[in-house]
Amino acid sequence: MRVAINGIGVAGPAVAYWLKRLGHEPVLFEKAAALRSGGYLVDFWGLGYTLAERMGLLPSLRARGYEMKRMRMVDRHGREEAHVDLSVLREALHGRFFSIARADLAEALFGACDGISAQFGVSIVGLERDGATTVATLSDGARERFDVIVGADGLHSEIRALVYGPDSQFECFLGCYVAAYRVRGYPHCDDLTHVSHTEQRRQAGRVSLRNGETLVLLVWRPRLIGDDVPRDREEQQSAVRRAFVHMGWETPDLLAAMDDAVDFYFDRVSQIHLPRWSAGSVILVGDAAACPSLLAGEGAGLAMLEAYLLAGELHRAKSDVTRAFAAYERKLRKFVTAKQKSAVWFRGFFAPETALGLALRNLAVHAFTLPFVAKPVLARSLRDDLELPEYLGA
Repeated sequence: MRVAINGIGVAGPAVAYWLKRLGHEPVLFEKAAALRSGGYLVDFWGLGYTLAERMGLLPSLRARGYEMKRMRMVDRHGREEAHVDLSVLREALHGRFFSIARADLAEALFGACDGISAQFGVSIVGLERDGATTVATLSDGARERFDVIVGADGLHSEIRALVYGPDSQFECFLGCYVAAYRVRGYPHCDDLTHVSHTEQRRQAGRVSLRNGETLVLLVWRPRLIGDDVPRDREEQQSAVRRAFVHMGWETPDLLAAMDDAVDFYFDRVSQIHLPRWSAGSVILVGDAAACPSLLAGEGAGLAMLEAYLLAGELHRAKSDVTRAFAAYERKLRKFVTAKQKSAVWFRGFFAPETALGLALRNLAVHAFTLPFVAKPVLARSLRDDLELPEYLGA
């Protein structure tokens, strides 16, 4: 089968890798001129970890990643209020856990796609069904024929918009905004530690990276910036400053560093809820299909899982696209829905809406510092109740 994949992030290269291993012809398209850099850190574990192991990528990913030691929560004066020893988390996962920049993960996955056609600065802008195949119109004016079109182009998917309509029909806003950026030479440093300060409706955090860089992650409730959604970087940074004005701790320093930030990212924290992930020969994967939001904590691994199952079911169905898509969704729908539901509960951790919510959040954090509380909770919440099928012999 010849398969067009729109998007070279996490899901897209993963689909391409498995399709090629199964004997098919994937073709990758990416709207951006090059691989994106930076991005926030993602925790990597579970089924995504297992799939990276099967792909032979773990040594490279671990070399790029970070084995975080602690999460520190501080008050407005920088005094520690609570901390979580992340070794407890690592023990619960038998050492199969680390953190990595999302862009580094995407780069490693793309690096595994040796020999697969990939076009940067080109994306699919039109689709036309023609018998058993689909003709894709590309942004450079070319037209190509494919058996399957895969939308792996993220939360604001162009493929989803072509098939289903605008984001507004399927985007579920979770009531938070997020900004993330990297700065060089930031004066405060805590190795392998995520440090954050939380006030009502907002949280500011930072992580020290290699090469003198610091990753900043800011989350806040929309009422702090008003109803107008900022469009360009200047408006977005202005909105961030409004949201975090007069906040304690190092927040003034973090905001001052934002002007010289690398890879500034700004967006609504949202999920995607679709009645179906496929239409005809078009299928969605990763955030394009069912974005759980960054609050879920396992979005990258989930995208890799979806990519593996999609490629496998396409191969197993022997070109019966309808049967493959149905099997793909049947295996994943319940699992993905559960991940989306769990993400909603984490809004109160990042940006508690009320003073009571903030107090309860702090109480929960303190309780989690106790090993006899943390270990059983982690054992339940981090278990992925889904068995990976074997497709290579199909």
